[in-house]
Amino acid sequence: MQKKVFIITGDYSGDIHAAHVVKELQKNNPDTIIEGIGGENLKNTGIKIFSSQDKMGAFGLSLKIITDHITLGKKVLDYLTNDYKPDLVLLIDYGAFNLKMAKFIKKKTPETKIFYYIPPQIWASRKWRIRTVKKYIDKVLCIFPFEIELYKSYGIDVAYCGHPLVKQLPPPANREEFFKKHNLDLTKKLVSVFPGSRTIELKMLMDTFMKSARLLQKRHPDLQIVVSQAPSIKDNVFDKYKSKCNFKVIKGENHAMLSCSDALMLASGTVALEASLYKTPMIISYKGPWLFYLIYLLVRCINRVSLPNIITNQDIVPELIQWKSNPDTIAYNLEKLLYNKVYRDDNISKLGDVQNKLSEKYSAVEVAKQICEELK
Repeated sequence: MQKKVFIITGDYSGDIHAAHVVKELQKNNPDTIIEGIGGENLKNTGIKIFSSQDKMGAFGLSLKIITDHITLGKKVLDYLTNDYKPDLVLLIDYGAFNLKMAKFIKKKTPETKIFYYIPPQIWASRKWRIRTVKKYIDKVLCIFPFEIELYKSYGIDVAYCGHPLVKQLPPPANREEFFKKHNLDLTKKLVSVFPGSRTIELKMLMDTFMKSARLLQKRHPDLQIVVSQAPSIKDNVFDKYKSKCNFKVIKGENHAMLSCSDALMLASGTVALEASLYKTPMIISYKGPWLFYLIYLLVRCINRVSLPNIITNQDIVPELIQWKSNPDTIAYNLEKLLYNKVYRDDNISKLGDVQNKLSEKYSAVEVAKQICEELK
């Protein structure tokens, strides 16, 4: 009898990771029927897409976001329970939605196996969520080596699959070709600005990042600055913030920008880990609504926010959060990374520790193996 798998992703990166897992499943278990919630990457694997992620990549607690999630959740639950009846559900990242889905699926169909790939960062905040994981998740497929002991200490079945970026991250782009393509001067330093992949991040960070960039360029006229438009931000949305940006905007070339720049101005997130694997010096700057920040201070479990610092347990990347996220502080820290050779060389050396902490496992292959073993 053919086995059925249903995959739930909630954002662009989850869609990419899911597509890699599906390709491995198709290679090793071609008879498995796979459906899911995803974007273009998952769709391009040829599986049936139950729903796109269009209404899932939002951030916040607005009535519309909550309503969209509840509506989609009910539709998914009804479909899985009455029609599709999967043998295994694979949740990928997107903890706020996926942990609730795990609870409802288990209550409706206790026999359905639920695996969680890239689980919520319980070690960072809201540690009490581990009780939900223990109750409703059959197996956790984690991506950081330090997560293993945490889950084992609670008696949760866990496997370390390695971080997907280690194998999926493209090699560094050719700096000369990249500069030529975008009419940049190879003799001058380049700073790339990544103001975020969500609308609320643009709203909170774009003005500060642009003021910081202008201040840097005023002090160092030869400095070149480009701005990344995240693939998840549609043109009509990004255009609303372009008035604050008088620099060249590059869309869809994040990895080339990360690998070819001399320094980076980043919103917090996975992009910081990508930058560290390219050994490109960076600052992390982030701020949100004060109410959200105060709640974060109450629920956090660790003091660091950027993945390079968390993975290595070192303060490598300057973290300029909330009131520290201002043009003077951002510009000062970037100047150190660009023009203080001793500090810069030490920073690059320490960034090399990030990859040393992560294994060489091919994450998607390991995840597919765990699923195939369960479906036997």
